[in-house]
Amino acid sequence: MAEKNNVQEEGLVRAIGTGALGINVINMIVGGGIFVLPGLVAAILGPAAIIAYLICSVTVALVFLCFAEVGSRVSRSGGTYAYVEEAFGPFVGFIASILFWFGFSALADAAITVIMVDALAVLFPILNDFFPRAVFIVGLLVFLTVVNIRGVKQGVRLYVFNTIIKLVPLVLLLVVGLFAIDLQNLVIPEWPSIANIGAASILLFYAFNGAESALNASGEIMNPARTVPRGLLLGLSGILVLYVGLQTVSQGVLGPDLANNTVAPLVAVATGVFGDWGGKMLIAAVVLSIYGNLSGDLLGGPRIIFASALDNNLPRSLGKVHPKYKTPHVAIIFFATVIAVFALSGTFKYLAVVATGSLLLVDLAVILAVPLLRRRDGMPKEGQFRLPFGHVIPILAFGVVGWLLLQMPLNEAATVGALIGACVVFYFGRSAWRKARRNEDPGDIR
Repeated sequence: MAEKNNVQEEGLVRAIGTGALGINVINMIVGGGIFVLPGLVAAILGPAAIIAYLICSVTVALVFLCFAEVGSRVSRSGGTYAYVEEAFGPFVGFIASILFWFGFSALADAAITVIMVDALAVLFPILNDFFPRAVFIVGLLVFLTVVNIRGVKQGVRLYVFNTIIKLVPLVLLLVVGLFAIDLQNLVIPEWPSIANIGAASILLFYAFNGAESALNASGEIMNPARTVPRGLLLGLSGILVLYVGLQTVSQGVLGPDLANNTVAPLVAVATGVFGDWGGKMLIAAVVLSIYGNLSGDLLGGPRIIFASALDNNLPRSLGKVHPKYKTPHVAIIFFATVIAVFALSGTFKYLAVVATGSLLLVDLAVILAVPLLRRRDGMPKEGQFRLPFGHVIPILAFGVVGWLLLQMPLNEAATVGALIGACVVFYFGRSAWRKARRNEDPGDIR
């Protein structure tokens, strides 16, 4: 793809380097879940909870090794959507785009926005009232929208700042907490059953989701063939150290009581390590963490909509680029509006459960894209990332993700199926409408 002065033919500016991408991977993975999951996993596995973290880390590593190879070969905007569309064509790409930006990103963002407001309402009860709550939600999303419209560099600076701020309390708890550990609390009295390990791993996998969103701005990543694999490796390595460390500190400080703290276990750990001010610090970290997720998704989510519009899968107006700031401003505004609508409606909670299933299906498509692109276009060229061991890693990743999909409850699986069905109807209905329009007016190519 031809580029000049770091502005590519899509009209966007490549300004995201390895460090910024790695930080955004951490930002998008570390959300509200890490503040709750240490207790929930301990309730299933006790001191052996660390096993589930290691299993999830290996699973995510397998999946994102596949992302790294495909991402080094496909550099246009859209990230995950672009990878799937490149391998499987516009029909499957369209379904992947809807599953990702709506089924996963928008609904999950709406859910965590409500969690964020609920947390703040503890300190500011006025946010329990609808009007002040609505003003806060809309104001927050307007601010994030304006920042991201003004330029990808501004968006990058914002999520880098937010990530650093939200990680400070967690890293502080991890470092200081290591000196407060009672080693007896880390002793595993008996090996857990395979069933319990599986149940805990499925629960934890949600906490490892989100790195896909960091790749949505692939059209603005500098030297994707080098930056994508390195950024993913940097981010996922940081996540492994942080998550395993926090689980170890939590178990070491609280011991058996960790399993009884399933609402805010890290707040209990911080209170035990630092005193009352430590608990308040972690409450602030919850808000900052969710805010960081939102700022990162407002950078990445709209890029899928933008890319899909450029491919004529969504209205062309969503593919417009701001003449001054060189950002997909219409897509950013549209994405933020969808989040606001669901966050204000309060009807999205069940749909938020669908987010993981939607994302796993998209992950599965990217995994399958590795052998497909190799067969169609040949092995990755010099300068592109190439998975070792032939097809072993894609096969392992496919098996793990497929197994996780089979664990979905029937109701949630039916909802994902209905969303896919709606995509199919819309896609072919739109195609038929366009064909009819062209027959009436050969000059109309919309």
